[in-house]
Amino acid sequence: MTRGRIKCPTCARELDWESAPFRPFCSERCRLTDLGAWLSEQRAIPGDAAAPAATDGETPHGKQAT
Repeated sequence: MTRGRIKCPTCARELDWESAPFRPFCSERCRLTDLGAWLSEQRAIPGDAAAPAATDGETPHGKQAT
């Protein structure tokens, strides 16, 4: 790759950074494909597990909801 050229993270097509309207993606299709992967949880940022949801009217801190 030359200076100012990048590869689309979805399809690996090489594109010019300055003239790419959907950067870092090469097209709206690649941008939406990536978004769909995040929304369907195929991609995620590693971290601690989330706390379980509150049940029986309790808040996550053990207090009754009003």
